[in-house]
Amino acid sequence: MTPIYWPIDDDAVVRTFTPDDAEEVFALVEANRARLEAWMPWTESTRSAADVVDFIERSLASEHDLEANGIWVDGRAAGTIGLRVNLLVNNGELGYWIGEEFEGRGLVTRACRLFIDHAFGELGLHRISLHAGVENRRSRAVAERLGFTEEGVIRDGDRVGGGRYVDLVAYGLLEHEWS
Repeated sequence: MTPIYWPIDDDAVVRTFTPDDAEEVFALVEANRARLEAWMPWTESTRSAADVVDFIERSLASEHDLEANGIWVDGRAAGTIGLRVNLLVNNGELGYWIGEEFEGRGLVTRACRLFIDHAFGELGLHRISLHAGVENRRSRAVAERLGFTEEGVIRDGDRVGGGRYVDLVAYGLLEHEWS
């Protein structure tokens, strides 16, 4: 996989993680753990910077996935974004989160646009999906701003912090729907 370095604006970029980023990314997870546990299934298994290194190394070893990327603001880790690619069915699944201190700036929406452009352009994918907790209004708003179509609800679709299950809204975007 070729590393990503895509400017979002004058102060922010999307950049592929390296193992050297693990301490800073783990600190961001820790600072936002209470919020993340409500929506993200990986929080229970992310208990140290070594867990982040494992994720980064697994992701970088993938030939097609673009999962291990950070949203960086003024050189600081602000969140993560990634695209899991399935070439067999010519689609991808987009995922993201942003630290609380960076919310409300449009960073996630603009970073998603970069990934969608890449997925439909460079990768030639036909479809991108996105899942968000039914009650996760901020994440759902990103999908809706980007023109994704709500396709249904996956009951108990994710097991999140504390072993709790959450329903997920399934969104989809087809290549001909993206301008």
